[in-house]
Amino acid sequence: MCNINENARAFLMFILSLCLNPTVKPLPLSPLEAQSSTPVGGAGERQALELRVRAVEEENRALRRELNQPPRSPPARLPNSSHRGNQSRTHSEEGTGDNEGQKAAAAGNSSDCVQQPAVDKCETIHVAIVCAGYNASRDVVTLVKSVLFHRRNPLHFHFITDSIAQQILASLFHTWMVPAVRVDFYDADELKSEVSWIPNKHYSGIYGLMKLVLTKTLPSDLQRVIVLDTDITFATDIAELWAVFHKFKGQQVLGLVENQSDWYLGNLWKNHRPWPALGRGFNTGVILLLLDRLRKLRWEQMWRLTAERELMSMLSTSLADQDIFNAVIKQNPFLVHQLPCFWNVQLSDHTRSEKCYKDVSDLKVIHWNSPKKLRVKNKHVEFFRNLYLTFLEYDGNLLRRELFGCPSEADHNSENVGPHNIMLLQTLSGINFQKRIIDEFFVNWLTMQCGTELC
Repeated sequence: MCNINENARAFLMFILSLCLNPTVKPLPLSPLEAQSSTPVGGAGERQALELRVRAVEEENRALRRELNQPPRSPPARLPNSSHRGNQSRTHSEEGTGDNEGQKAAAAGNSSDCVQQPAVDKCETIHVAIVCAGYNASRDVVTLVKSVLFHRRNPLHFHFITDSIAQQILASLFHTWMVPAVRVDFYDADELKSEVSWIPNKHYSGIYGLMKLVLTKTLPSDLQRVIVLDTDITFATDIAELWAVFHKFKGQQVLGLVENQSDWYLGNLWKNHRPWPALGRGFNTGVILLLLDRLRKLRWEQMWRLTAERELMSMLSTSLADQDIFNAVIKQNPFLVHQLPCFWNVQLSDHTRSEKCYKDVSDLKVIHWNSPKKLRVKNKHVEFFRNLYLTFLEYDGNLLRRELFGCPSEADHNSENVGPHNIMLLQTLSGINFQKRIIDEFFVNWLTMQCGTELC
């Protein structure tokens, strides 16, 4: 009885202390409420950003728990059936066809048991990205943040850029000063003549064709590279993708994920006539390239001859380099190693991506490959949007962490970033950002130009 009275007295004293303490404030119920209630100034903005990130992470965890819940009834076993038309199987291990959900689930569930090829602790991972203009620069900054956030290895970025993107990206990397990261720039204007003869209807324009000439553009001693679109968000360590190179067999030189829409089946609308592809075709938002083998196979001659032949009847490309890659693979299926679907979850119109991630809880890469970008319609678009916005607002200076035991390679391209590049960003915004981090300012400025919806 005495213990009960003492406990009750202690509880009452705690309640009274809360009531009498005017400094106690209720926790914000949403990221927007937290942002509106923070004080004005540098400290207030940082606090608002931290609250936003925590809230978004909590929403992501809740959505992951929802996706991980087992179905109420066991799924029916799918019969073995062949694909329609041209849908022959490729030299691959996993796919995204009608039975792809079962395969992806098995891959995801067995990842803890299967011995994955290890990537050396200090092995440098090479990443190539084509980037031109302000919008593409904004997207690639978010992509780079997501890669740097998860990475555990030294990185070497190869950017094929125009002058605008090079100035912006060089300034950002110089400001972040991230250890064990090297950046090289390649002038996209010098490559235009290599692909300008190809008519292209895709919104990416001439820059959407430049991945075709990477074997010629990148250093001749570079043996392998991961090629990414700018509208990619990583949710895992990129070293896991780099390790997939060890699974290539025979003459496989391209690592690609199957296209997750019916585009190449030619049944989206009446008289729809896509470029030739193997089955559903492959998406080129994420590519593993074995450059040394491609050069030995005379890749330049291979894709040029294919493009010239198909353009005689197709007249132009609809999906830029992706059409030509697929036409080459159609004629040479032995070149491709099919990656599991979670390495390129495609959020495009008419996508079938839900058949991938509904059975795979550990998503790897999100691809916003629709012109609508964040406004695309998808059942779980909030989950993917929150992941993107987390890195969109993430402070790049927080990525400045050493990789213990690995030598830090200086970024030679960002050492000579002059004040004129900083002045360029100031002129574009009309705002003094001397006390702001350059990447935060750049993203905020673009968001204001695009309105409330991200462009």
